[in-house]
Amino acid sequence: MTADDDVPVLTFADDTLITRLGITILEVSPDIVRATMPVVGNTQPYGLLHGGASAALAETVGSLGAMAHAGEGKVAVGVDLSITHHRAVTEGVVTAVAKALHRGRTVATYSVDIMDPQDRLVATARLTCVVKTRS
Repeated sequence: MTADDDVPVLTFADDTLITRLGITILEVSPDIVRATMPVVGNTQPYGLLHGGASAALAETVGSLGAMAHAGEGKVAVGVDLSITHHRAVTEGVVTAVAKALHRGRTVATYSVDIMDPQDRLVATARLTCVVKTRS
């Protein structure tokens, strides 16, 4: 699923963290997921993009890729997230791109790059999800 002109390909209920953070999902496939998130409303007291918001964005895009890989009747659940913050951001919209590193029968791992509006690297993350039958 891909979006034209940054139109969301998925929408979520108002009571989800994805919605509260203002995350817009632009592309979802087992190999790549792309999403954006505004900096405004997701800052720490110093006015910088909050590391927790970046981590939630990274886990969101990685998990959506793992779910696309898992397929019908399965669920992917994050079990390990590691994130390194490289650059502060104070305004605009950041873009996250998750790329599959491993797509196995029971485990899926994604690397995630988060970029600022000038396409500079803000953070890198790695998410591992377990894939299991939905109960």
